[in-house]
Amino acid sequence: MRSLPCFWRLWLAAFLVSVAGCKGSEPARGQGGEDRLVVFAAASLRDVFTALGEDFERAHAGVDVTFNFAGTQELRAQLEHGAAVDVFASADRRHMDELVEAGRAAGPVVFARNEPVIVVARESAGAIRGLADLPAASRVVLGAPEVPIGRYTQAILDRAAGPLGADFRARVEARVVSRELSVRQVLTKVRLGEAQAGVVYRTDAQAGQDGVAIVPIPPDINVVAEYPIAVVTGAAHPGLARAWVDLVLSEAGQSALRRAGFVAPSGGGGTGP
Repeated sequence: MRSLPCFWRLWLAAFLVSVAGCKGSEPARGQGGEDRLVVFAAASLRDVFTALGEDFERAHAGVDVTFNFAGTQELRAQLEHGAAVDVFASADRRHMDELVEAGRAAGPVVFARNEPVIVVARESAGAIRGLADLPAASRVVLGAPEVPIGRYTQAILDRAAGPLGADFRARVEARVVSRELSVRQVLTKVRLGEAQAGVVYRTDAQAGQDGVAIVPIPPDINVVAEYPIAVVTGAAHPGLARAWVDLVLSEAGQSALRRAGFVAPSGGGGTGP
């Protein structure tokens, strides 16, 4: 093979250096040439995770982030049945712990907390001013027992037995017209007037506060929802999965969560059921 003349060798060397410099200035992509990230996340994370997803794609050129937002129990079932998932973010520890025990996720970290509140249809705001008034609602919608918000609500109603009477939970449940499979469905029913009141997370209530009034639950009765996140075992895109978890735990991620109404993992308050 003939060698290039000296002039062309110098030109080629300069060209390669130039190309390398251009590549070095591009936003970082996922490890190993990964170009897709699949995140399963609790419905209450929809708004903040969607915004973080846009930031993530800008920082990782050519990477496409795909989300699946639903009730935590539904996402867990999909994962257990073989859905291709890289990251799972739960609205409670219970579902995450069971996935870890089954070897489907590893190293979960609590990245945020949330607080249940009562949402009331605007026209009923004057009649329901506190938790004690909830049995007065003609139609109440709650999360199903297998949904984190539903289980948190049950714990709240049980805790209310002391100050509000042993039959308080029964009086509230007598007004229940439906039990929904995600917190967003609870909020939607109240906003549409299909129910007078419901229990959702504060973050969801703030997102939909144009159509509902927010009624706080007394701190000594309320619970705090903890949100763990983990890379799924056997994730097809482990490099991007770890990068996503790092973003959520970073100051930028935590700041976005605070703006959405979430509380830092080390925040005070009650405990989850």
